[in-house]
Amino acid sequence: MLDIKVLGTGCVNCIKLENLVKEVITENNLPANVEKITDSEKFMDYGVMITPGLVVNGKVLAMGKIPTKSTLEHWLINMMGK
Repeated sequence: MLDIKVLGTGCVNCIKLENLVKEVITENNLPANVEKITDSEKFMDYGVMITPGLVVNGKVLAMGKIPTKSTLEHWLINMMGK
């Protein structure tokens, strides 16, 4: 199961990233737990200084940008070991 954290304060791009993550895991039937972290003090726990941030299984995959849908699919499928 993927442990996905979307880091952001609620800005437009943070919401877009969260929705994109949910879309990709649904379309690819990936087992995942998606958590939205809005507390900016917790961002530093992951080394994320610019939002939106994407952390999957403890690894920061994106910071300050939204990956393309195909890139996100590639990352998540590879993290699942498929």
